[in-house]
Amino acid sequence: MSIDPGSPVPIYRQIADYIRRAVAAGVYRPGEMVPSLRALALELTVNPNTIQRAYEELEREGLIRARKGLGMAVTEQGVKSARSKSAEAVYNAFDYGIRAGQAANMPPSTILETFEQAWDGARTAVRSKV
Repeated sequence: MSIDPGSPVPIYRQIADYIRRAVAAGVYRPGEMVPSLRALALELTVNPNTIQRAYEELEREGLIRARKGLGMAVTEQGVKSARSKSAEAVYNAFDYGIRAGQAANMPPSTILETFEQAWDGARTAVRSKV
């Protein structure tokens, strides 16, 4: 996991988004522990309060919960919650792109063609990682 300090997205949100995506992808399953607050703070060289804030956000969403004396574990509904948030993020990104194209007076066919090119590029990138 890496964070981008120059991003307009706050660091705690980058961390929460990463954990959310990892849960949605099955990296962390229901009942499994996510990295400890201290371990993740050391790994990312960020203040533990930043990790705590990310974990609090995920806990409010119902994605993780504290297990006394053990740390934070993924909840049974955590995967569903993470996938729902991921679907929402994808929708918002597509919506933003469509509206940007419309604002630039791009015809719908050009917007769709651009989407298909991005889709093909993303599929190629995934295949090259395997």
